[in-house]
Amino acid sequence: MIPVTEALANLFSLVDPLDTEDVPLAQAANRVLASPVTATRQQPPFAASAMDGYAVNGVEADPEAMFRVIGESAAGHGFDGKIGAGQCVRIFTGAPMPEGADRVIIQEDVTRKGDLITLARKLDKGPHVRPAGADFAVGDQVEAPLVLTPAHLALIAAMNAPKVTVRRKPVVALMATGDELVMPGEDPGPDQIISSNTFGLKAMIEENGGEARMLPIARDNRDSLRMAFDLCEGADLIVTIGGASVGDHDLVGAVTEELGMARSFYKVAMRPGKPLMAGKLGETPVIGLPGNPVSAMVCGHVFLVPALRAMLGLGKSAAPRRTAALAEPIAANGPREHYMRAMVTNGMITACNQQDSALLSVLAGANALLIRPVSDDAQAAGSKMEYLPI
Repeated sequence: MIPVTEALANLFSLVDPLDTEDVPLAQAANRVLASPVTATRQQPPFAASAMDGYAVNGVEADPEAMFRVIGESAAGHGFDGKIGAGQCVRIFTGAPMPEGADRVIIQEDVTRKGDLITLARKLDKGPHVRPAGADFAVGDQVEAPLVLTPAHLALIAAMNAPKVTVRRKPVVALMATGDELVMPGEDPGPDQIISSNTFGLKAMIEENGGEARMLPIARDNRDSLRMAFDLCEGADLIVTIGGASVGDHDLVGAVTEELGMARSFYKVAMRPGKPLMAGKLGETPVIGLPGNPVSAMVCGHVFLVPALRAMLGLGKSAAPRRTAALAEPIAANGPREHYMRAMVTNGMITACNQQDSALLSVLAGANALLIRPVSDDAQAAGSKMEYLPI
């Protein structure tokens, strides 16, 4: 067995950032920006009003001063002229400031009769003008790499960029293995269970920028497994689930070796998730996850998600950990790093009472994996512990 850190390092040596593609901005949500985006115009492109009111020369804006209205400036329809002494322009939010004006008197501070306005005795300070380029200037950039959020897309659109260069989504072939498995909705035999891991892992892959390709269940014989691996053609990453242990029916390791896979490691000093393997089949990295439902999902958080992020050009680093204080004491840990299902509430973390790695209901009710170091001593309530949010 090797430590989790060593297994991660070995896994990162198997994966590299994928190539890039250009996509329309409307299709770029949650994609990973691969090249910086440069603004081709400034925002605002002109000095603009921040309020509805009247645009005036600020030096003339004395209490109870009078001005003649000579025109109007609205968004998309600016005033084509210049303000002279004693003149003003009716203006609306977002409209260009007329030449000669540098202050907006809000309409609440104005009394208007025909084409004449009188300013109030007490005036709002203003100036209620957004300077040209106050948001960003020509040449300003959105740097890469970056997962594109709605706010980023709005900014890039304002920069007048109709498309962006992003990392291609990693295509992940998901292969569940085992004679005991049937798909949800099917009628399982007396010795069969429902295949659940692929559905949780598919959601995890897609949530983290990948594209999951669910394969038919591979049965516990060499021909079925070989056929399943044939179906993986074109995938950027192959993820097998189950069959990588050492039992008579665990054939994934043997078949991958027959197919020429160069194994990087097998067995990790963690729980749940000890029977984890990884390697490379030709040019395609392979991760062999345990078949135990919780083990597969925990290994997904610890190994699969960081591998996807590396393929998306977001760096080769472990999943970021957080810290919380124990709400209740916990017993000493054994010789493997333990990822305990837990709940974080109001900054305090509580390990779930049941840690059996077959209990998906406990995983579904948890929001964290409390991380126990190897041979960690018993910890009292209030001790600071690291965890992974899930």
